Amino acid sequence: MNINVELWGAHTGNSLRAAIALEEAGVAYSVRRVDLRGGEQRTPEFLALNPAAQVPVLIETSDQARLILPQSNAIMFYAAARSNGDLLPEAGSTAYFAVLERFFYFLTDVIGFSATGFFLKSREIPGGDVLYDHVIDRATQAERFLAASDYMAGDKFSIADIAAFTIIWAFRERMDLPNVPQLHEWYQRVLARPAVQRGLHAFSRRSVDQ
Repeated sequence: MNINVELWGAHTGNSLRAAIALEEAGVAYSVRRVDLRGGEQRTPEFLALNPAAQVPVLIETSDQARLILPQSNAIMFYAAARSNGDLLPEAGSTAYFAVLERFFYFLTDVIGFSATGFFLKSREIPGGDVLYDHVIDRATQAERFLAASDYMAGDKFSIADIAAFTIIWAFRERMDLPNVPQLHEWYQRVLARPAVQRGLHAFSRRSVDQ
């Protein structure tokens, strides 16, 4: 069966998270860059894929069906399902729930506050900086997850690490990473992964600032 996977996105945290997951899972895909500044996300073509006018969107087309996923976290689980257990352990196992707990920690306690902060700041509504301070505090607290393991949910890289990495990468200039040594070492270790580098460059040819 012929399967074609296309990832529509831009140089945003959500798009990069999806691209890194696909790269780590070894999923062959093509990139469709969406010009956000030019308003391409509001064209009829894009709105037919995601009425919320947000990136990323994954489209899988096969001989039998067409799958459209307009949520970055759904795309991450799509990638995990195709990673032969490399990004998410067997469902129901202790390791599986450990990964989910850390994954949702970063989604709800860190990334969610970042998104709300960005929304407030983009509309010049007070409160954005307070939320950004919360993001930095909760991301820094993730140092404790690395006390006994190399990765966020154990000794194996997972979707929890991708979620953690992309938000810390976005806030790296605001965080004092060298003063949280285990988190800093983890960050450098993840940054050096070839699949992570490919994902970071998926929507931009600019060099990535370490």
